[in-house]
Amino acid sequence: MKNTLLVIIVIACSTTALVRADEVTDWGQIFLSATVKAGTPPYVAPRYSAILHSAVFDAVNGINTKYASVHVSPSAAPPGASAKAAAVMAAYTVLINLFPDQKSTFDAALPGSLAGIASSAAAEHSVSIQRGIVWGQSVANQILAWRATDGANAVLPAYTGGTLPGQWRPTPPAFAPGVARAYATVIPWIISAPSQFRPGPPPSLTSPIYTADFNETKTMGIITGATRTAEETLYAQFWQTSTVTWLWERTAILLSTQHSYSLIENAHLLAILGMAMADATIATFDAKYAYGFWRPVTAIRAADTDGNPDTVADPAWTPLIATPAHPEYPSAHSIISSSAAAVLANFFGENTSFYVDSSSMPGVTRSFTSFSSATAEIKNARVFGGIHYRNSCNVGQAVGEAVGAYVVEHALPAVR
Repeated sequence: MKNTLLVIIVIACSTTALVRADEVTDWGQIFLSATVKAGTPPYVAPRYSAILHSAVFDAVNGINTKYASVHVSPSAAPPGASAKAAAVMAAYTVLINLFPDQKSTFDAALPGSLAGIASSAAAEHSVSIQRGIVWGQSVANQILAWRATDGANAVLPAYTGGTLPGQWRPTPPAFAPGVARAYATVIPWIISAPSQFRPGPPPSLTSPIYTADFNETKTMGIITGATRTAEETLYAQFWQTSTVTWLWERTAILLSTQHSYSLIENAHLLAILGMAMADATIATFDAKYAYGFWRPVTAIRAADTDGNPDTVADPAWTPLIATPAHPEYPSAHSIISSSAAAVLANFFGENTSFYVDSSSMPGVTRSFTSFSSATAEIKNARVFGGIHYRNSCNVGQAVGEAVGAYVVEHALPAVR
């Protein structure tokens, strides 16, 4: 590689860039930019994150082992290899596999990133860097081969649900069949099975809780004429503008930078966060397709069929946010966000002040003084967006917190 000046890696979208921390976070930001450019679906991004950060972690940890590995044994790491170079090459190798159309972007970032290792104040020897490159590529290829058979890419028959009251069916405006059905049976990263944290069923259509939730979403989630405040409308839209992976990984990198995390600490944090969100996604779709519950836009338009005298149909009702193409119960955003919040609260403390930015609402941020206050806002956002019922968000939060706590307890323990 030619010896070039280190360049600060900036997120390639119209958001505030983070201050450079190290090679792990630099390439984490490149990954997030790639997901935005590729339009990566929100249910795919957590798996991609787990693949990337598992590879980076096993590459770094293999050289200076402090924790149990994700998949690749550290015993094969060459002596004297550069952990920084290993992190860079592991990330690069994963990214060109996941986003082959963006290879030129990754190719452009690679030389500067590697040159910076040799030209920084703590410059590393070229032999050490080359060993790190070889090791990082090897680890990434092993992680990629391992996860290639996890079932995420299985092709299943189209899911269109049913036509009985309470059953999910394709929703307007696209009326697309259910997506991410394969994720209900993907091999998890840390949890023992997709159904390990499956909640009980949604409430019956004539229950008091369903009636209250139906009427709250009908009133607060309609696109026009709702009783939402301007602030509630703003944050309902804000939490829909980016994938959960973007929102929480950006937050994690910001916080780790503020706390001056080391290379291995960043790799450890992002690997656990990525695997928690990936497993939360698997748990989400296990439950969604187990119950196949209808969305508010279907329920409100067809309320005259639900047998509940306290729910009134509105055939023209339209939500503030376009309804995702998968069953309603439980809330995916609440599950995945709560798993991420549980991880970050474990690393930084529950009562941590932080802000969250968006990949497509430049200049708009949400500020919080605790992780629980953020997940509470997310629950409101899904109801006020008109795509969920309150109970689904409450149940989702409980599931996500359980997944996050389980991953924190069982993933990558210290070995010395």
